[in-house]
Amino acid sequence: MDDDDARGSVPPGTEGASIADGVPSANGHRPGLSVEDAPERPARRRARGARAPADDEPRTARYVAVVGPSVCTRVQQDVAERLGRALAERGDVVLCGGGDGVMAAVARGATEAGGVVVGILPGDDRRAANPWVTIALATGLGELRNGLIVRAADAVVAVGGSWGTLSEVAMATRTGVPVVSLDGWTPAVAGRAAAQEGVPGPVEAGTVDETMDLLDRLLPTVVPQHGHEPDRR
Repeated sequence: MDDDDARGSVPPGTEGASIADGVPSANGHRPGLSVEDAPERPARRRARGARAPADDEPRTARYVAVVGPSVCTRVQQDVAERLGRALAERGDVVLCGGGDGVMAAVARGATEAGGVVVGILPGDDRRAANPWVTIALATGLGELRNGLIVRAADAVVAVGGSWGTLSEVAMATRTGVPVVSLDGWTPAVAGRAAAQEGVPGPVEAGTVDETMDLLDRLLPTVVPQHGHEPDRR
């Protein structure tokens, strides 16, 4: 959900790792997993074995934000799609930035498993959301919408890393929202100063299954009331 990627800002150590190398297509979307390659609006279908939601489930379910670069590697794309499917099968609501890359992958996985995906867009046109988003919210806030994604979530999973992803991980960490890092930012990557602040950093996960186990430990199955600890300064 990182619009800074579109401007060519790439974090250290990730050069040359993207699928599309940041080359825009005719309509402004990159090749790879983007709106160009998707059907108009895929019909939501529940995957075999997935749990049917209760009438009030969207309000009582866990809301998990999945953040990551809009230009991602093939591995990150596959991981995000499997993560979206796993979250949907658990009945979790998926939040994302509604764009390409990791956002499109997690949305596709969740939607094809019959889940609900909320895309919180930086611009003012909800039609800009990728086709796998169930509910598109056009904020018109630009990168400030990253704060909405984090504050609306009960937990954040970072798949991969970019400058925009780092901002979301940092905001979640500082405001008490649990963060699971799946091939993403960690205090070890951020440096000694971040670890010395006394604020717990992201919990590392190696696989999608491990990520789901960590979410089960970090969050209750049902969230009766949304809320987080105040910012630690």
